[in-house]
Amino acid sequence: MINFTESGFEQEVLKSDIPVVVDFWATWCQPCLKITPILEELSVEYDGKVKFGKLNIEDHQNVATKYGVLSIPTLLVFKDGEIKMQIVGLQPKKKIIKKLSEVL
Repeated sequence: MINFTESGFEQEVLKSDIPVVVDFWATWCQPCLKITPILEELSVEYDGKVKFGKLNIEDHQNVATKYGVLSIPTLLVFKDGEIKMQIVGLQPKKKIIKKLSEVL
């Protein structure tokens, strides 16, 4: 998984030629820490089809604010530079896969 930054967000996410799942998180957020292994598994399963990465909201508040992230964890799925889906809160792997299938 990639650690997205404010400076690289446009290139890594908005200009990506494949869909991107951005996990908005913080180090103190327990549900965020619990969703990480799920996303790591998915990043392997969807390798080459979907890019997965994390964006720490404390280090990159401007990006979180720009996309209206009010609670974490929040997963935003970008495709062709636009948000196609939002998943808020800790979700089971099956639910995330189902939501991703709607975008792909």
